[in-house]
Amino acid sequence: QVQLVESGGGLVQAGGSLKLSCVVSGVDFTIKYIAWYRQPPGKERELVAGISGRGTTNYADSVKGRFIVSMDNAKNTWYLQMNNLKPEDTAVYYCNFPTGPGDYWGQGTHVTVSS
Repeated sequence: QVQLVESGGGLVQAGGSLKLSCVVSGVDFTIKYIAWYRQPPGKERELVAGISGRGTTNYADSVKGRFIVSMDNAKNTWYLQMNNLKPEDTAVYYCNFPTGPGDYWGQGTHVTVSS
């Protein structure tokens, strides 16, 4: 059974940093892509960043230059380093594993940025 578990969220002041982790288990093949999404309060879920199995990354314009997505294949763990956080980054952050039959999601981790 595929499972994604996020961790690392919390409360931080504007300008601060957090590093989120996503541990993926139950997968017996090479993961080609993992994405990070977020859902701000009262808003729809949006794509934040993603990374392919080859290390190619993509970012939403709102986080470019501040967030860094990375992976540690040996640990089946994906990371989202978030720097220079802003109050508008407040959201529940999810990692996502898209597959042919459908997507797998973690339970989410809360990030709150105070001004």
